Amino acid sequence: QVRLVESGGGLVEPGGSLRLTCAASGFPFTAYPLSWYRQIPGKERELVATITAEDIPTDYADSVKGRFTISRDNAIETVYLQMNSLMSEDTAVYYCHRPGWPEYWGQGTLVIVAS
Repeated sequence: QVRLVESGGGLVEPGGSLRLTCAASGFPFTAYPLSWYRQIPGKERELVATITAEDIPTDYADSVKGRFTISRDNAIETVYLQMNSLMSEDTAVYYCHRPGWPEYWGQGTLVIVAS
């Protein structure tokens, strides 16, 4: 059974940092790229960043380049999203995603950036 479990969200002030964690299980972790998406209520889900199966970060959204970093630890089957210099516009529910047929999504973790 494939599982993606996000954690690490919360309330942070503008300019602050958070690290999101996605714990994966139930599939050959090193065989898949993994992504972080985010969704603001009333808007479409958008891709934030992807890390390839070869451990190469890619597909950063223009709005997060230079501030967010995606990484993975294959030994513990976990993907991270380090978010620095957070802005109010980063407030959203963040989701972990595994592509494929079928694709899989985590339940999401809420990030609120507010003073």
